[in-house]
Parts: sequence; C-alpha cells; structure tokens
Amino acid sequence: MIYKLTGVLQHYVWGGQHYIPQLLNLSVEENQHYAEWWLGAHISAPSIIEVEGKNLPLTEFLQQNPTTLGEKSREIFGEELPYLLKVLDVEKPLSIQLHPTKQQAEIGFAKENAEGIDLKDSKRTYKDNNHKPEMMIALSDFWLLHGFKTKEKILSSLNERPSLAPLAEKLRNQELHSFYADVMQADQSQLYQWLAPIVEQNREAYAQNELRLDNPDYWLVYSVEAMEISLEKLDAGLVCFYLFNIVQLKKGEGIYQAAGIPHAYLRGQNIELMACSDNVIRGGLTPKYVDIPELLKVVDCREIEPQIISAAPHDMRVFTYSTPAKDFALQNIQYECGETHRLKIQSAGIFMVMKGQINLRSETTALSLKKGESAFITSGSSYEIEGLSEGYTVVAKLP
Repeated sequence: MIYKLTGVLQHYVWGGQHYIPQLLNLSVEENQHYAEWWLGAHISAPSIIEVEGKNLPLTEFLQQNPTTLGEKSREIFGEELPYLLKVLDVEKPLSIQLHPTKQQAEIGFAKENAEGIDLKDSKRTYKDNNHKPEMMIALSDFWLLHGFKTKEKILSSLNERPSLAPLAEKLRNQELHSFYADVMQADQSQLYQWLAPIVEQNREAYAQNELRLDNPDYWLVYSVEAMEISLEKLDAGLVCFYLFNIVQLKKGEGIYQAAGIPHAYLRGQNIELMACSDNVIRGGLTPKYVDIPELLKVVDCREIEPQIISAAPHDMRVFTYSTPAKDFALQNIQYECGETHRLKIQSAGIFMVMKGQINLRSETTALSLKKGESAFITSGSSYEIEGLSEGYTVVAKLP
C-alpha cells in the first residue's frame, strides 16, 4: 500500500529562508527560518499520513498497523520506524555535535529520567534511548567539520598561527582526548589570547573575499560575524576549526557520521538520514546547553581521514548509497519522462520527490507526486515509478 505523507517544518535560527519553501512549494513568511523538513515517526514531530481521506500522525498509524513495518524491521527495531529522513538548509553554522552509541543513549536517558529532568528542559541531553548514526547527501556545494585531523595536521595548523603556537606545544606532550578536554574547558581570557589575534588579523581579508574556504581562519571569522559572537565572549568550539577536518562535498556526494565523531554543518543544503533519535551532545558554536562532562565521555578522538561517499552515477538509474548503518539505507531513483522502474521494498519506505514529477503505483493504490511531495509505502510492496518529467526521487528504507 502507498499513502500520501506530509512532513514537519523546523524553524531553527540557523536555517535559510527560501530553499525549503521552494522545494516544498510553500509561501514564505517574512523573517521566518526554514531549517529542516522531517519525514518520519519521531515522537517529537511525527509526519502526517493520509489514510482513507483522514489525516493522522504516522506514530499513531504504526501503532495501529505494526505489520506495515515488516517482519525483519520489527524483529530488530520493535514496532517503531527505525529511521528519520530530513532535508536541511544550513545558512549559519550548526552547533558542533556528536551522537551516543545505543548503550550510552540507554544509560543517559534512564539517568536523566531518574533525575526528573523534563524532556523539554534546555539542560536535557538525552531525548530518547536510541543511538543516532547518520549519513548526509549534499544537495548543493556543502561545507562541514568532520572528526579530528591527524595529530600531525593539527600541529601544522596550530604552528602556522603565532597565537596558537602555545597550543601546539601543549599538544606535543598530550594525547588528543586530554588536549581537547583542556581546550573545551579554557576560560575567556585564554580563548581571547588564542583567537582574537587571528580574527583581527583576518577581518579585512575576509571582507574582501580573499580567504579560501578550506582555510580555518575563514570559518573562524565567518562564524564570529554570522553568529554575532563577541570577542569578549568567545566559544571554545571556535578552536575546533583548527582541530577538525574541514570537508567540502560536491552536490550528490555524502558522508557518514558514526557514534562519537564530532561534526558540524557549516553551509549548504543536504538530505540527512539517521536512526530515529534526537540525541545530540553539543560541543560549541551554539547558545544551547553544552554538557562538557558528557561530551568528553562520548567524544571519539580518533584521527580521521574523511571517507567521502560517491555521488549516484548517472548511468545507474537505481542506486543505493553504502554506509555501515543497520538502521537505514538511502536509495536514489532517477527517471526521464516516460521511464518506468518496477521495484519491491522489504521494509517500510519513505519516498520524497527531489526533482520532476512521478506516478507511484502499487498493486492497490496510485499517487501522482511532484517535487517536494512524499509517500509512505508498506513493507513487502511491489511498486512502479513512472517519470512524468526528468528528475529523481530518494527512498529511505532498511538496508
């Protein structure tokens, strides 16, 4: 069976104002941020499914119809949709963040429940008991931070800047975790000594567009300006531009974020697919709560060479992006006008048309979907996609 599905907007202040409304064909409200579009059954923002002319939350539909998830899904993940699909428009940098393992999430969630911390409390770290591995696929040129650089590259970054040379000296005698802990707990005067000279020295070059985007100085000045950060009240996360990999993804390329890997989206639009969780442990670049003890417990300080996921090849009309995740997979289906694909899905799936228009048919139902529209398809369904104009659709499902 196929059902029409409508997602939920999230209006976080780092979001842009036009990309998501244009994608979804919505009218734009003045001074409103359109940061994320959620498609899934997360308890805090379930999508709306249309069943026999009535609208109900996807969470409710799945409670009433658990068999639509499929046997394998229920066996492993219980009677909940195991993934969450999002579209993001990142206009200003997001907080540096990382996500817990399943075990860490279960322990943290139970502990905060026992302490009586309300789920909506700003100091709440664990919103559920699930892990949150995630992948992203760029919808535009996209910049992000991803994991610690090699120690050698960090030392080189620090040594090139006189105000950071004392940090290089410190790192030579420390392993990365202790060093990172000291940076994250540095006081304002220390942060000022490290960062203010770099900001002052590069402001003019930044204003003249003379700094390259792979230069951490660019992102330091950009974040200070875009987030209106005062040099008297600096954020320890700003030092991480010199510690983490700065990654550029071209449209269609992706990256996978495993548990504990620190990352931050800096600029661009993307599709995100993750385990169904909202557990975020922040590490700076945010006015939100930064739980330093929990951050240091969960952070993975391994030296990482970013592994870019290749874009879907043009000659592969049906392509599945590869990640180690058991909770989700993302399929990319390309079509020309009149082109038809016949497929079968073994788990529940969520379709989103990213470009063009399609007819989506199963044995019992048919929907016409245009750019920005979505559908939910039940496990075990055979279906057909017919392109009504050139474009592509993404499908979230189990691997």
